[in-house]
Amino acid sequence: MTGTNMDIGSLESSLLTAIAAAADEAAIEAVRVAALGKKGSVSELLKTLGAMSPEERQVKGPAINGLKTRISEALAARKAGLRDAAIEARLRAEKVDVTLPVRRSPAERGRIHPISQVIDEIAAIFGDLGFAIAEGPDIETDYYNFTALNFPDGHPAREMHDTFFFGKDADGEAKLLRTHTSPVQIRTMEAQKPPIRIVIPGKTYRQDSDATHSPMFHQVEGLVVDRTANVANMKWVLEEFCKAFFEVPSVTMRFRPSFFPFTEPSLEVDIQCDRSRPGEVRFGEGNDWMEILGCGMVHPNVLRAGGLDPDEYQGFAWGMGIDRIAMLKYGMPDLRAFFDADVRWLEHYGFRPLDMPTLFGGLSS
Repeated sequence: MTGTNMDIGSLESSLLTAIAAAADEAAIEAVRVAALGKKGSVSELLKTLGAMSPEERQVKGPAINGLKTRISEALAARKAGLRDAAIEARLRAEKVDVTLPVRRSPAERGRIHPISQVIDEIAAIFGDLGFAIAEGPDIETDYYNFTALNFPDGHPAREMHDTFFFGKDADGEAKLLRTHTSPVQIRTMEAQKPPIRIVIPGKTYRQDSDATHSPMFHQVEGLVVDRTANVANMKWVLEEFCKAFFEVPSVTMRFRPSFFPFTEPSLEVDIQCDRSRPGEVRFGEGNDWMEILGCGMVHPNVLRAGGLDPDEYQGFAWGMGIDRIAMLKYGMPDLRAFFDADVRWLEHYGFRPLDMPTLFGGLSS
């Protein structure tokens, strides 16, 4: 056997050993490049054919080309074997137990919080009545939260609100967490000329906590300002809202004189209900009454603070607790559960994310 044949045989043996030892497709690719790449060992042998004599090439050519063919076939076979083994291992790792129950999709598992649902319901009702949604900052100044709303300095009505105050800033002013959404009324009147028809849902803050009160809670207020707004308009708007929200054909409402610094006259509204069944309140029937909201004609001082002339414009406003009307409508006994982040509670009381409330489709259907 000649030296070249010995070299070819030795090279073939070492390459076949490396091919057999390759544990994955990356390793087999490295062997392929080392053998058949531009500077691979078999490729270097093939380059020597050009410098040989015809007689020498006739002998060594078939041997070198045969080596290339055998190595290529061995590489292909090993690569196919590794690919099959990888697929088999993946199938074993990713097998599905068909006896397990089918998992629900995120759209089925997810739930909308009742507060978010009720805010959407309120927006749908008042949007149908021609109202726009208005928003404002949670951190307010004393002016917007109290003074502009006819709470003079030292006025006892300020004590009705257990306020969270921040420390004084560089100007000596102490900002606060708003105690109601009413500051947005002033901000809207400053920025927009009448007619104004807005509802203001949002977070509010007071130092109070029990089964029906929370330090952070949600309110919605409404404001109408134009030249002819009156109590009759207000009563109609509130009646239409209560019928649509509680999804009853009719409601009987009772308006009682009250006091709020920002309205004159001020009224509290009771709605007829039936509380004869434990843990259940039904509106539009029965012989009981439940206070549901406060309202009144906007005080002239509030109109002036908003930059409007009370001799030219008048308006009415109302406000209610979103958390409270959610509890009444959906039978939730404890307000604190709204903020516990308990998934079990949310699964029970929550709403499916794709069931958007609409008047024509039903608010809570």
